[in-house]
Amino acid sequence: MATAGKVIKCKAAIIWEAGQMPSVEEVEVAPPRSHEIRVKIVATGICRTDDHVLKGIFPNIDYPVIVGHEGAGIVESIGPGVTSVKPGDKVIPLCIPQCGECGCCLSPKANCCLKSHLCEPLQNLMPDKTSRFTCRGKQIHHFLWTSTFSEYTVMPEVSTVRIHNDAPLNKVCLFACGFSTGYGAAVNCAKVEPGSTCAIFGLGGVGLSVVMGCKIAGASRIIGIDINKDKFTKAKELGATECIAPQDFKKPMNEVLVEMTGLGVDYAFEVIGSTDIAKAALCCTTVGWGTCVIAGVAVGEGGCVVSPMDLIMGRKTNATFFGGWKGMDSVPKLVLHYMAGKFNLDALVSYTLPFDKINEAFDLMHQGESNQTILVY
Repeated sequence: MATAGKVIKCKAAIIWEAGQMPSVEEVEVAPPRSHEIRVKIVATGICRTDDHVLKGIFPNIDYPVIVGHEGAGIVESIGPGVTSVKPGDKVIPLCIPQCGECGCCLSPKANCCLKSHLCEPLQNLMPDKTSRFTCRGKQIHHFLWTSTFSEYTVMPEVSTVRIHNDAPLNKVCLFACGFSTGYGAAVNCAKVEPGSTCAIFGLGGVGLSVVMGCKIAGASRIIGIDINKDKFTKAKELGATECIAPQDFKKPMNEVLVEMTGLGVDYAFEVIGSTDIAKAALCCTTVGWGTCVIAGVAVGEGGCVVSPMDLIMGRKTNATFFGGWKGMDSVPKLVLHYMAGKFNLDALVSYTLPFDKINEAFDLMHQGESNQTILVY
C-alpha cells in the first residue's frame, strides 16, 4: 500500500488521565518494526476491561493510553520477518498472544502464552518497550498490544491472526474477546454436558455468550440471573430456559438456586466481576461434582474467601481467560463456524455507532442498555 513505511495520521480515542472520558484526537502511528503488523481497524467493540482502564482501576496502567482490544481490521503493512499475514488480509487482534514456542503454547493444557504482556508486570508499550503512537508531541501508551480504539494500530505478529476474507468485520470483532470468552467458558473450561443444569450470573454480552455455549453443549436447564430484567428476553431467545432477578427474593441467590434445582446446579458461571457473586456461584453448585467457572474480571476487589467446606465435598472452582482458546489456532475456526450459522453472534449487538460516538457507547454500557456496542470507522 502507498502508506507502507510512512507515518499515518488518523483518529484515535485517548484516555489522557484515569477517570477521564476518551478524547478523539488526531494521532501519528509509526510504521511497524520487526515482527510487527500495522492494521487498519474497521470495527471495534467496547469491553468492560476497557472501562476498568477508563475508571483507573485496572492495575499498572500508564496514561495517556489508547485502549480497545475487541477489534477487526485489514493489514495495511508488515514489518521485517512477518510471515503469517500480508497486506490486505483480514485479521483479528488477540488480547493474549500465541507465540507457539513457550511451554504454555506447546501444551494442550493452557492458552496463557508466557510471552504475553500479562505474564510480566503489565507494560503499556510494544515488546521492545517503545510506542508507535504520538499525539501533540507526546508518547501515547498501548494496551494489551492491540489498542483498537485507533483507526490504525500496530501489533506484534503473535497478537494478530488472519481470518476468512469474507468475514463481516463489524460482527466478528466480538471474537477478539467477549463472545470467545463466554462461549469458551462453557464449552472449554466447564465442559458442559448434555442434560446438565447451568446458572449464569450476569446477562451482558459475555453472559449471553455463556448461554449460547451451554445451549450448544446440550444443557437441559439454563438459568439466567441479572438485576436488569430487560435482559431476560434476549437471554431466552439465545437459549436460557428461565431467568430470575435477585431483588425478587429475600434469600441469597445460591439458596434460591439450590431450592429450584434440588441439589444445586451442575455448572455455574460468574460473569459480572464480583468476588461476592463468585462465592455465590460456587455455593449454588451441587455437592459431588458441581463446577463454578469465573469469567468476570473482579479488578480492584479483595480476594474471594471460600470455606474449605465449600470445596471438600467435591465442588470445584475454575477461571478462564479468553475462554481457554489458543487464539491463532481457534479464532479462524470460530469465525468459520459463525459464517456457517452455528451460533447467532449478531444477536449480541445492541448498537452500531460511528467511532466518533465512543463516549455515547461508554454511557450505554454504564447505563446497562447495551449487551455489545460496535464502533465503526
